[in-house]
This record gives sequence, structure tokens and C-alpha cells, in this order.
Amino acid sequence: MIPAIATAVGIGLVVAGIAFALIGSIGVLRLPDFYTRIHAASKLDTISLGLCMTGLAILQGPDLNAVKLILIFVFASIANPAAANALGRSAIRAGLEPWSAGRDRKGARR
Repeated sequence: MIPAIATAVGIGLVVAGIAFALIGSIGVLRLPDFYTRIHAASKLDTISLGLCMTGLAILQGPDLNAVKLILIFVFASIANPAAANALGRSAIRAGLEPWSAGRDRKGARR
């Protein structure tokens, strides 16, 4: 009974992680400017990776491979926001202005 529940929970977490990755990919395509795109990419990719790695660790069972999967998530959860922050700061320093309501998608005033 317990292995069946663990399998169901693991598969559910992996499917939820795939769904979050898909939502993040759609957000990158649909959002208007660079800053909102990196926000969607970094947040949802971190969440989707966490869900997938947790689900795979549950499916793997309590052994060294499960610990490695959790460590991958821990390191990626530190690296993804740091990389998004570095991209945002370099875009600000390069002079890329954020999108505002009075501008179209390419930055021209309406």
C-alpha cells in the first residue's frame, strides 16, 4: 500500500513540475519585456525543478541517488535566482528600460 502511495505522489509531483515548466515557457513567450520574462523563467523553472526532483527522489526511494536529486535542487535554487538577478542588473546597467503601460511591446511610445 505504501509503495503505491509513494509512486502516486512521486508521479503527481513530476507531472506538476512539468506543468509549471510549461507555464513558465508560455510566460517567457507572452510577457512584454526582458525583466518580466526573466522573472517568469527564474521563478517557475526553480519551482518546476523542485517539484520534479522531489518527485523523482520519492520514486527513487531512500538511497544515495535521492540525496543527489535533492542536492541538485538545492544548488539550482541558489543559482537560478542569482543568475536572474545578474541578468537584470546587467540589463539595467546597459540601459534597457522596463516596459510601461504607455509603450508597445517593442518599447516605442504610443
